[in-house]
Amino acid sequence: MYQIKVKASFSAAHNLRQYHGKCERLHGHNWNVEAVFAYAALGKDGMAVDFKEAKAILREALEDLDHSYLNEHPFFRKTNPTSENIARFIFGRLRKKNNKIRSVAVWENENSCATYSRA
Repeated sequence: MYQIKVKASFSAAHNLRQYHGKCERLHGHNWNVEAVFAYAALGKDGMAVDFKEAKAILREALEDLDHSYLNEHPFFRKTNPTSENIARFIFGRLRKKNNKIRSVAVWENENSCATYSRA
């Protein structure tokens, strides 16, 4: 199995609902996102997927999240904008463009990450 990983980032604000502590207040992060695609075989060109293609669909998936208030995004109006839910949301977007997506990891800082992957 070949795994291809690409990274991108976005900046956004959010506040957590049903949470008691600092994170219930409006705050922001410079989110780092890692997307992993898995392929059983290589193409004739010797690549599983072109990094350029994988990066482009990841950037597209993040475009409307960048410099936004996540709580106002249609998906997060009812879904708490936790790192876990953000990873699941991005995974769903990527899967529509490339069904070889294996996992999405969302880092809200250098020490805290949530990952969503196929079961």
